[in-house]
Amino acid sequence: MTLAPEHAPKMARLSLAERLEPWMPVLLVPALILAGYLSIASPTSWLTLTVSGLAMGMMIFVIASGMTLVFGLMDVINFGHGAFVSFGAFVGVSVLLMLSGMTGAPSLVLNLLAVGAAMLAAMAVTGVIGLGFERVIVRPVYGSHLKQILVTMGGLIVAEQLIHVIWGGEEIFIGRPEMLKGSITLFGATLEKYRLVAVGLGLVLFLGMRAVLRGTKLGLIVRAGVENPEMVQAMGYQIRRVFVLVFVAGSALAGLGGVMWGLYQEMITAHMGMEIMILVFIVVIIGGLGSVEGCFIGALLVGLMQNYTAFLEPKLALISNIALMVAILMWRPQGMMPVIKAK
Repeated sequence: MTLAPEHAPKMARLSLAERLEPWMPVLLVPALILAGYLSIASPTSWLTLTVSGLAMGMMIFVIASGMTLVFGLMDVINFGHGAFVSFGAFVGVSVLLMLSGMTGAPSLVLNLLAVGAAMLAAMAVTGVIGLGFERVIVRPVYGSHLKQILVTMGGLIVAEQLIHVIWGGEEIFIGRPEMLKGSITLFGATLEKYRLVAVGLGLVLFLGMRAVLRGTKLGLIVRAGVENPEMVQAMGYQIRRVFVLVFVAGSALAGLGGVMWGLYQEMITAHMGMEIMILVFIVVIIGGLGSVEGCFIGALLVGLMQNYTAFLEPKLALISNIALMVAILMWRPQGMMPVIKAK
């Protein structure tokens, strides 16, 4: 007995293009890498730029992932997110300076322990700051985007001034731990050790976040809260507490990203958070609000695009990611992997 066409499984009636369409955002990253390979004459230069772009993208993802969840779950436009990046960088560097004996030792284990301690300290401090920020600044303006922009921008300015008071107004140059300095040679390409570590750490964080969001009860509540907060509240869960937890986690991730970005640039300033927020907003928008996977893909695209364009045509580097955002939004106005909220 055969099924009539109208009773055939829906997937059987889909064309190959329609079946591949949901996977198109994932395919953009290898497509961009391939385009970079074809555009750059030297394979060794291409490999160096690709690793650098992936490292940059991973660090942007760490910063942007918390923001996309806050935006998607709480509907909060938080321009103050950059303050957590700056505070995290300064706290992390302060810890690294106190552990100079470990960072200067020719031991990879001691170096990584020092960096780990700096990252944990930065996450703890920015998590606490995020809790206060949510209670004092964000909570009174839930539901009003214009007020959110104004008060969180004001919070960012105040945070920058606090950094000036605590650490001074001068930029601080920092050196990487001894075993993370320099580079290695792979297939003739020069690859910085720290950037390889950043790629690995970013990938571990992405897989960890994805496992938590998809494999735990807390993750299920967060994802359900992004799609339909009213239903989560009706089921007896305190969605407000989930809001606060996500905000604190997002602030802590921004602090972690601040440490990673500071070591990447080997310099930190009070306004570094504000400077990187342009790239963060691009990633959040093109990835799709509330989507960690979309944020991850968007961050990799931004990092790769920035590095390839800066090498091929430096004058276009500043606008390359804006052009990327415009192209993706023309293709998918809600972002690559948007979370569709229930009406």
